[in-house]
Amino acid sequence: MASVTFKNVQKTYGGKVKVLHGIDVDIRDGEFVVLVGPSGCGKSTLLRMLAGLEEISGGEILIDGKVVNDLEAKDRDIAMVFQSYALYPHMTVGENMGFSLRLRKADPQATEERVAKAAKILNLDHLLGRYPRELSGGQRQRVAMGRAIVRDPKVFLFDEPLSNLDAKLRVAMRAEIKALHQRLKTTTVYVTHDQIEAMTMADRIVVMHDGIVEQIGTPLELFDRPGNLFVAQFIGSPSMNVFEGTVNDGAVEALGARWPLPPGTAARHGQAVHYGIRPTDLRLADSGVAARVVVVEPTGAETELLVQVGDARLVVVMHGRTAAQPDDTVHLQFDPVKAHVFDGKSQQRL
Repeated sequence: MASVTFKNVQKTYGGKVKVLHGIDVDIRDGEFVVLVGPSGCGKSTLLRMLAGLEEISGGEILIDGKVVNDLEAKDRDIAMVFQSYALYPHMTVGENMGFSLRLRKADPQATEERVAKAAKILNLDHLLGRYPRELSGGQRQRVAMGRAIVRDPKVFLFDEPLSNLDAKLRVAMRAEIKALHQRLKTTTVYVTHDQIEAMTMADRIVVMHDGIVEQIGTPLELFDRPGNLFVAQFIGSPSMNVFEGTVNDGAVEALGARWPLPPGTAARHGQAVHYGIRPTDLRLADSGVAARVVVVEPTGAETELLVQVGDARLVVVMHGRTAAQPDDTVHLQFDPVKAHVFDGKSQQRL
């Protein structure tokens, strides 16, 4: 196992197009860290630079305290699991898993033992003689993970490994990867654009956007106290309700109503702000902010309402069921402590 450190890491293509603008991240030994962000934010580029598959334009990358900028990928003692599985079609499961050890001319018996051990961990021991074409998508992904495990690397790298799987299988594989990390305790860097994957799997999340780090924290820290408007709207599903308003006498005037400021908010009178409240923090009540129901979406355990307040549409997620129907008028209430206020210009949390 090992720590991973990015120090002012930059990436420029052709000397002109800068895609990473000085990334600083410290990943502790044995930690599971997820790099998350929209397409084009630079997360996969950063992972490939850590793997040695992309050149570094500036800064330093350290593994276990050692600068690896100029080390070949094969000398970095990392193992990478790709989105496309990257299995050899003419090799069996066992041969795919042990291929890297055979390239190193490792002892055949030791290789066989390590493949068997990894196969047992991943429940692949009954599939060692099959070829990739004879496997399901989830089984192929487990083979790719097994190939990484047998190398016993210092760091595991995952590049959107679940994006080719169907929704049900993604949920199952999320649990498998997390359980695997808890068993092996190997430092893991995982890239995804799916914030649900990030929330459910990570010890800490690095939120990236346009080549910079927006915020680093535990899943619940990012959910409860997003540092800026981008993180607030990116983390959480459904997305946070956000609308513009003006601070006036301890509240925000917006959408024809007054929305109370959370305690301790450093906002001044007349300041333009973005006001946010998560769908799960809104509730229906006998009084409060009036809203017109637009759509009712029952999902069984929960009901999702799309409501119109002024010129904005808000989402309400409530436990259980409701008698509300489209065009009904309902009233919304919430605990002001759960509200989020961001500066109108800088979009930073107030």
